[in-house]
Formats: sequence, C-alpha cells, structure tokens
Amino acid sequence: MQDGPEDSGPGVEQARHANNLPLALTSFVGRQRQMAEVERVIADHRLLTLTGPGGSGKTRLALAVASGMTKRFEEGVWLVELAPLSDPDLVPQAVASALGVQETPGSPIVETLADHLQARSVLLVLDNCEHLIDASAALTEALLRRCPGLSILATSREGLRVAGEALFAVPPLSLPDPHRLDIEGLAGYESSRLFVERARAVRQDFSLGEDNALAVAQICYRLDGIPLAIELAAARVRVLSAEQISSRLDDSFQLLKGGGRSSLARQRTLRATMDWSYGLLNEEEQTLLGRLSVFAGGFTLEAAEAVGEDIGEDEVLELLTSLVDKSLVLVVENNGESRYRLLETVRQYGREKLEDSGDAEEVRGRHAGFYLALAEEPEPDLREQGAWLQRLEAEQSNFRAALGWTLGTAPEDVSEGRAAVGLRLAVSLGQGRFWAANGLSEGLRWLERGLARSGDALTIPVRMAALNEAGWIATVQGEQEKAVVLLEESFALSKEQGEESAIAASLFQLGQLLVMHEGDRDRVADLRDEAEALRSESLDPSQAAYLVMFMALASWHARDDAQALSLFEEGLGQFRDLGNLQGAAFCLGCIGFIVLDGEDLARAATIFEEALRTLRTLRDRVGIFHCLLGAASVAG
Repeated sequence: MQDGPEDSGPGVEQARHANNLPLALTSFVGRQRQMAEVERVIADHRLLTLTGPGGSGKTRLALAVASGMTKRFEEGVWLVELAPLSDPDLVPQAVASALGVQETPGSPIVETLADHLQARSVLLVLDNCEHLIDASAALTEALLRRCPGLSILATSREGLRVAGEALFAVPPLSLPDPHRLDIEGLAGYESSRLFVERARAVRQDFSLGEDNALAVAQICYRLDGIPLAIELAAARVRVLSAEQISSRLDDSFQLLKGGGRSSLARQRTLRATMDWSYGLLNEEEQTLLGRLSVFAGGFTLEAAEAVGEDIGEDEVLELLTSLVDKSLVLVVENNGESRYRLLETVRQYGREKLEDSGDAEEVRGRHAGFYLALAEEPEPDLREQGAWLQRLEAEQSNFRAALGWTLGTAPEDVSEGRAAVGLRLAVSLGQGRFWAANGLSEGLRWLERGLARSGDALTIPVRMAALNEAGWIATVQGEQEKAVVLLEESFALSKEQGEESAIAASLFQLGQLLVMHEGDRDRVADLRDEAEALRSESLDPSQAAYLVMFMALASWHARDDAQALSLFEEGLGQFRDLGNLQGAAFCLGCIGFIVLDGEDLARAATIFEEALRTLRTLRDRVGIFHCLLGAASVAG
C-alpha cells in the first residue's frame, strides 16, 4: 500500500514559514475529515481543545493541522510541549521558551508574554495540558484576553473550561467489522491502513491478504481504533504473525510494548499510557473506573449507580461526568437514551485495578443483581413486547457477563447461591422471549448448567420455571427425549406443590410437547381433561389462556379441526385482551394452518400475513419459519 497525498505529514510547506513544529518521521494516516473540521472550527474560535484518551492521536492531529496553517499566522505557529513538566509554575516559561521571549526583570512572565503577543498573529499549540490543567487554563485565558491575533490549539484529556473554548473529541480511526469482513475494502479503513504501514516499517515483506485479513481486522476492532495501540501491535509483527497478535489481545498490556526510544516514556507501552491517565484521577474517580470495568458492551446511568451504590447516586453521576470529561468513558446515544462504555483497553486496565482493590466479587455481585432485576422486571405493557425485547437486547453483553460470573466458571468455584442467581436470570430472559430471538442453544446451555449447580439454594418455583423453559427450548430444537425428562419433572413438582398456576404452566409445556411430537394420544387426552378442570377454577387469566391454547392443540391432535379452530379463536381473543403478542401470534399461525387445510386460501393468506407481522416484531425465528411455510403453501 503506497502513501497517498492524504497521508503526508508536516513537510516542505511548513518549513517555509516561522514555526518550531517537528518534521514528521512517519506518515500521517487518514484523519482528512477531522483535519478539515478542526481547521474550520479554529477559524471561528480562538481556542480549540482536542480531547480524547491517551493514545488517541490528539498530538499527531494537532501537529498535522498546525503544519497546514503556517501561512495563516504571520508571526508563526509554535509548539509548546507540556508533557515533560510537573510544576504548574513552569507553564508560562515553557511558552516563553518556545517563542524565544526573554523574561523581563521585575515583570511577571505572563505580562511579558502578553506584551510580546499583543500585536502579533500567532498560533500556539499547547500539547498535553491534562496534568497541568489549571495552570494551562489560567495562562490561556490571560493571553487570549490581551492578544486579539492569538489563537490556541490545545490537546488534553479534558477541556480547559475557558470562556470561548471550542472542544473537538478526537474519534478513533475508522474500523472494519470482523463479523462482516470485506477483504477488498479492508485497506480503506484508517485503522487497518495504519497497522499495515507500521507493520511494513518493521518487516518489509508484510502484506495484507486473505490469510491474515481477518486477524488484522480483529486487531483493529479489539483495539478500538486507538492509533497508539495499533502502532504498538504492528511493531510485534517483527516476531509474531497477525493471527498470534490477535489471539494475545486479552492481555493487551503485556503484548503492547516497544514504542520508540525517542518517545515519551508513557508512549512506549499501552500500560504506561494508562498509568499516566489513571494517576491524574482522584481516588473516587479511580474507584468508579475500576467498578465500571465489570460492564460489557455499554451501560446506563442506573447500572453505574448500582455498582457504585455505596458511593451515592448523586456522586456517581458527578464522577461519571468527570470520567466522560476526561475521555475515559464514552457517551453513546441509543434510542433516545444515553449509554456509556469504556474502550476495551480502558476496560482491561480498570479490571486489573478492580481485582487489586479486593472488591471484585462484591461489585460483580451487584452487577449480576442489577441485570437480574432488569430481566425480572414486569413488562409495563405487554403490547410493547417488541420494545421490551429491544431493551433486553441492548444489554446482551451484560447479561452474558452476569451469566458467565454466576454460571460460567468451574463448578467448584461457584457457590449454589451464585448459581441460583444465574439460573433465575436465564429463566427470566427465556420468559422475556430473549432466547427465542437471540439463541435457543445458548439459553438451554445456561439453564442446564444452572439446574445442575444450584442445589439446595434453588426454590421449587424457580426450579419448575427453569425446567419448563429448558423443556420448551429442547422441544423446539427437536430434542424430544431431553424435553420429556425436563417437563415430566416439572409437572410432577407442580402436582406436589398443588399450586394451580404452577400446574397450569407445567401442563401446558408438557402437553404441547406431546402434541408436537405425536405423543401418546391417551396421555394427551388425559392432560386435556386436567386442563379443562383447571380452567374452571379461578385461575390467572394468562394461565387460563395458555390452557385454552393447549386444549386447542389437543383437539387438533385428535383430528377435531372444528373444535380446535373454535378454541384457538377463543385463545386468540384472550391473548389479545391481555396484550400478549406471542400467544396471539401462535394462535393465529395455528388458525392459518387449519383454514389452509379447509382450502380457504384467501383467508389463510391474510391470517399468515398478520401472524408474520407480529412474529417479526418479536423476532421469533421459529414462529416465522413455520408461518412462512404456511404462506408458501398458500402461494404454491
């Protein structure tokens, strides 16, 4: 891959005008849109601060922009490097040194600088302000008030908070999606281009091809498009293949070492960069950052407050805001709700700090408890089941993290109490139709593991619910023998308990299984009689509707289509009254097949179309499949 004009860094044009900008020794990859935007903003604002986490490329972007603006400022563009300083009082001296301004005896250095710059057209680049933020802000404000021709381009993890300041959050480099990899288009992403160029610098024969494209995409994706991390990873191709680098990124801080000797110490390894950022946080911010590392794939403010419950709700909000301001937490808008996430490298670092604190188990317990409560939360309106499913799916990674902590380790490492929490979560997700839309086999795996590990910590109602849910999934997946064992146990337990709603739930699941797999007709008939008897009692309306559905299935199984049609229509009305879209769609699909058998093709087509609209909203793949078969029969 050859460098194009857009990849060139500071060069000949810069050298013709007054400046102290360093000449770039490596190409500046991408960032063309960001460069244009920064130039536009700084033309309208005399103070612009580039913000972002360590390693995000703030300095390189600032230097690239500044080198292209040397003609605009008659008295020059001047870089002031603040990273080597530790004393706030030295900030004005650093600016004076960059400008070649001599201190005037008896006059404050700030006054001397203001006098020097007052009538001059100058761009100052203040690089790495975060550890001297107050001193940088004070000097910036003093100079801008006195010097109308002065503009300042600053880089910092957070804004200076000076009047008139504009902020520009430096985004990650553009990323390929390894799950939808386009090998031909891979070289067009900034992150993969950077990786390839830096890899070629240490191994000239490195090339991007079908054999390593996926690994390169995974590296860039896992490193969130952070330039420093990608450059450090690319340096490893001297001794590792791209596939080996990708496989070792779970311990990125150990792998990503080896920056140039001329780099600042904190830019030579990813850990040093994170140590630098972490060291600038106060104790409360450090504590919350560690706790936020338990989240996977993003989180809400309420979730952050749950893991920081001993900190206090108001303080969690303030601390979270501070971490956002310091570019360690990102804000993402999702369906009108603010969600937050950590870059993967920040999350790994925070996880280490959480482990070191000794609070990891307690915090993970709070995390699991929060997502269990969410999954068990009653749906506010059953007619909004599609929206409810979307809400659950937004937390898919966190559900998996909670299930992994409660059920995913070796049995001897998990207490029965913790496993019971995991099983309740798996059951609630099943009842919320989450597994039906996002992976039945995964749901069954968690349910079976929870049933095996919960022991005496499990209440009988939860065990019956788990058996029913696991039995239903096994039924749908065609694992009839397993399903029979699970559902027979649930039905027997419900009979022992003698609680009508539990009996009704277990009876429906077992009866549905026997009907679907053409089971013993006498047994089906006996279960239908039990359903009829239960239905006559004062039963919960939802359970009563499911019993009617089973009775309809049993009648259909007995080849009594007229009675089955009548019962399905009765059940359809009940589910609609309850707002239960899933139950209504099931009844509609069955009615469609009965009508199809009666050769009323027009009515069958209308019914299947209505059922499919609902099932697509619920993303019920099994139901969609069966109704599509029915619609195809009508058409063919």
